[in-house]
Amino acid sequence: MKDSPFNAKEAKAVIASLNQILELELAGVVRYLHYSFMVFGHSRIPITSWLRAQADESRDHAVLCGEHITSMGAHPSLKIGALLETHKHSINDILTEAHSHEAEALQEYRNLLGLVRERSVMLEEFARTQIAAEEEHLAEVRKMLRSPGSI
Repeated sequence: MKDSPFNAKEAKAVIASLNQILELELAGVVRYLHYSFMVFGHSRIPITSWLRAQADESRDHAVLCGEHITSMGAHPSLKIGALLETHKHSINDILTEAHSHEAEALQEYRNLLGLVRERSVMLEEFARTQIAAEEEHLAEVRKMLRSPGSI
């Protein structure tokens, strides 16, 4: 596009980054829903609610990525990020896997920020907002993995 802040090579890199994030966020939807199905015991209700809220948020993030991709005149990926079934479904195992997933997403959003910084306020603000959200998720998961009374 002639009014784009990116040349063709830069736009291609931004679109590739957005598609990578889209695939990760779609994988997050599946991952968090799967986790929510596998929670049992007397903590089930609040944990499944939290996991399903994470799935909803991943879906919302995927929508934003897709909209940014199409705004750039490109085609959103139909792929989904890697899904590894470990068959480990203790709450700690689920949270550890979620932490790894969130850390990967955080890195991808940081990569996007590096590509768009001072080039597109819209994409820069999107990346920064998502980075803040991912950092918040990681902090919450770390707290959930700690033992009560650990402070």
